[in-house]
Formats: sequence, C-alpha cells, structure tokens
Amino acid sequence: MRDNPITPTVDLDADGVQHGFLRLPYSRNESAWGSIQIPVSVIKNGAGPCALLTGGNHGDEYEGPIALLGLAQTLRAEDVTGTVIIVPFMNHPAFLAGTRVSPVDDVNLNRAFPGAPDGTPTAKIADYFQRTLLPMADIVLDFHSGGKTLNFLPFAASHILDDAEQMARCRAARDAFNAPFSVEMREIDGLGMYDDAAETLGKTFVTTELGGGGTATPETVGIARKGIRNVLIHAGILQGDMDLSPSRILTQPSDDCFHFADTGGLIEFNATLGETVSKHDDIAHIWPAHYTGHPPRTIKAQMDGILTARHHPGLVLPGDCIAVLAIETTTDLTKEDQC
Repeated sequence: MRDNPITPTVDLDADGVQHGFLRLPYSRNESAWGSIQIPVSVIKNGAGPCALLTGGNHGDEYEGPIALLGLAQTLRAEDVTGTVIIVPFMNHPAFLAGTRVSPVDDVNLNRAFPGAPDGTPTAKIADYFQRTLLPMADIVLDFHSGGKTLNFLPFAASHILDDAEQMARCRAARDAFNAPFSVEMREIDGLGMYDDAAETLGKTFVTTELGGGGTATPETVGIARKGIRNVLIHAGILQGDMDLSPSRILTQPSDDCFHFADTGGLIEFNATLGETVSKHDDIAHIWPAHYTGHPPRTIKAQMDGILTARHHPGLVLPGDCIAVLAIETTTDLTKEDQC
C-alpha cells in the first residue's frame, strides 16, 4: 500500500511537550502547493500507556475541541506517564466551516474509515489515523455532540463488542469518564466509523454525545474537561483521584430506539430530553408547512424509554431522525462501584 502523504511536524516518539501540525498536501485553485494543517499536540514522558484524544471529527461539535485545547495548553510532561496525543480538530476543514462534513470533498470523516492514502483529503486523514495514530494508542477518547441538527442528554458511551474482555475495558473507561449518563450505544450507521476502526484494532474506545445545537455550554464543556482527566487517571497516565458522581446507566436494546420522520414540516415535541415516555405515547407532531386546515403527522414511541436525543431545528425533512430512546438499567454509579 502507498505511504500516506500526511507528515507530522512533531516527533511522535520524543519526550516533552510539542505543538505542531499534521500537514496534508492539498493542491487547489487558491494554493497550487498548499496544505491542510491539522493542529496536534504530543505530551510524552517515558514509557507508559498512550492516549489518543480527538475532537472535531464533525466540524460543528464543540465541547471536545474546547476541552482539548485547554488540555494541550496546560498539560506538562512531568505530570504524564506515557504519551498523550491531542488532535482537537480531526476534520479541520469541516471545523473551520462549522459543518458536519468536509467542504473540501463533501465527505463525512466518521464514515470514511479505513480511508485511503490516495483518496480524497478526508480519506487521507482517515488513513493516517487508521495506519499511524490508532496503532500507537492504548486508549482512544473521541468527543462528539449533536452538532447543528441534534440535541443529546450529555453521555459517554461504549459499544457492545464480540470480545468480552475488550468490551469490559471500554465500559470501564466509559464509566471512568463519568458523564451524567453512561450509555451502551447502538449505531444505526456504523459502516466506516472511527469507532469501529479503533475497536477492530482492539483499542479501549470511549465516545461521547455532550449536548448539541451547534454550540457548547459551560455545563457540557465542564463534563468534557472532567471526563478527560478521569480517563487519563483511569489509564494510568495521570496521577490523582478521579472526580466521580452518580451516573445513570442507559442501554439501547434495539432499533426501536430510533424514530424517523416520514414526512417533512414543522416539528412540535411533546416530550423533553430526559423525560420518560411509554410505548405509543405521542413524542412529536409534524405540522404541514405548506397549507393550513390539516392535522399534523403524529410520531409515537415505539417502546418505553427515556428521550436521550431529539432533532434540534424546528423544521424536519422526510428521513430525519427526530428522537432516540434508551432504557435505564441502573441509577447508582458511584466511586465505590468503580474501584
């Protein structure tokens, strides 16, 4: 296979604190010999575990980038045992544009794995993570939120995996993150995801959904910052006591968790995030947007559960995911449970 054209301006194996770029050559109308420069920080102190911390996989999700920028500014090599690799904006062109997918090639990085070294710019970024950064990592924390189109209860998530030992590692790291909600997450479109790429390589992988609406709040950024520190302590990279609070444990047992619009229009929700609904309850009404005098289309709950995600904009299109439910399995995750 061809070598990836991305070149780091930092030494991924050197001790100390380094800030630089993953430089991807990108010839375009505005710059014949130009490049995409993806910011990266490496904090290393001798032998030990390696944590790969990423945000901006989608360009309109901000809690991860804010928390990771703060970590990159303040983390000292003497505080670390091992290596911390920080990439606040994986899809830097999308981040700069404030869009979910890259404006360069209209590709969703989180559906582009394993990528290709001779593909589009997004495919090259995916390939670099797949073949260079992920193999270095022992634990991977990838931040997400709802972007401009979804709102979530703030949660950390792990996935159901075939390997029971790996699944237990991922769940333990998820619980160490200690978001207000901890979810055993079901993906409706897992093909090509960074999650799957990391898990297929046997890595301990944690992801999040921390709010949404195309912005960040003090609460959600605080959750991200606390979660990073907890995960690094859990991994043995930082020393200290984890900051742990009760976390409600949720699971998504089937595709009935996901509710889609079969028509477009103006959406009116009958339930709020965190509210418990029963099967056949009205979750939302979709009102026609082009005429009056007609009843709305009613979206009913397909199961009992807690509303964990909802469509954010006031208008929906056919096929939009408008609501996601989950089932609570326990309500008392405390520090003693994690020791």
